[in-house]
Amino acid sequence: MIRKLASGEYRLYARKVDPKTHKRRNLGTFDSLAQAQQHEREVQYFKRH
Repeated sequence: MIRKLASGEYRLYARKVDPKTHKRRNLGTFDSLAQAQQHEREVQYFKRH
């Protein structure tokens, strides 16, 4: 899940909610939406390989 921050940056959050904190984990902050989308693809690939 990618959200745009007030600063204009994009933050990648985990798809599932963390059972301890009941929030989504921060998986990185990026300057552009394209960078965030690329990193999300990398994360999904890593999870399955």
